[in-house]
Amino acid sequence: MTTFRFCRTAIGALVVSATLGAGTASASTRVYVRVAPPPPVVETRIVAPGPGMVWVPGYHRWNGSAYVWVGGVWMRPPRAHAAWVPARWVHDHRHGWYVVQGHWK
Repeated sequence: MTTFRFCRTAIGALVVSATLGAGTASASTRVYVRVAPPPPVVETRIVAPGPGMVWVPGYHRWNGSAYVWVGGVWMRPPRAHAAWVPARWVHDHRHGWYVVQGHWK
């Protein structure tokens, strides 16, 4: 069971890293969605897999036709005292909704 949880966490971290690695999108690369994102999913955190790990909460990702939940994962910060800023959806009254990707600060 522990091996399964670790593998799931490691795979999830890779998915989140790949998904969030691009950083915050600039205005010219924003993808606008006309439909508001659903409320966040209430997640159950598993025990941190090691000391110094930080919980990166899940978020709704737009896949081109629907919102898809990307589950949260435990991640190791890239440097001491780094803090995770969660992804969030912002409403632009003229164009719709766009995501500001999560990132370390």
